[in-house]
Amino acid sequence: MRELMEKIREEGEAISDHVLKVDRFLNHQVDPELMMRIGENFADAFRNERITKVLTLESSGISPALMTAYILKVPLLFARKRKSLTLQNDLYTANVYSFTKQEYTEISVSRSFLQKDDRVLIIDDFLANGQAALGLTGIVQQAEAEVAGIGIVIEKAFQDGGEQLRRLGFRVVSLARITSLKEGVQFAEEVMCQ
Repeated sequence: MRELMEKIREEGEAISDHVLKVDRFLNHQVDPELMMRIGENFADAFRNERITKVLTLESSGISPALMTAYILKVPLLFARKRKSLTLQNDLYTANVYSFTKQEYTEISVSRSFLQKDDRVLIIDDFLANGQAALGLTGIVQQAEAEVAGIGIVIEKAFQDGGEQLRRLGFRVVSLARITSLKEGVQFAEEVMCQ
């Protein structure tokens, strides 16, 4: 997605060799027009997969996941990072390590929203070490549902998450693949890597 890569070049900030800050358009302030086009790209990529639900992790994945679900005309479900009074029992859970925050978080989804016959598209903003995506795939598998694919807005191809997920047999579609943050943002040539 050339538009996404241009946005990353213009408004993204590599604050270390491993951290890309994109809070101007993706995960703090959101560019709704760009999110709609991201949703269209994911919907096109997975249109033939008979998706019944889109699943993401709160909160940064919600914008691209919502647009994707809207276009596919299926519900959006997001895993919660915090317990609430209304979400206490009868949950699918997974522990996810955040390298950015340097901590484990238990994520959860109500069992009432995932069934055996669901074909789930997982959407997330970033893929680095793959921990969030693996946690979400674990939740889908606990429900005995099927992971129909994984859509990633920005993949850090210099980290092993994408390779690990693909080795496990998941179809991963990344809209922008970053190969390095050492001297500014460097992109892989291919777009919509599968």
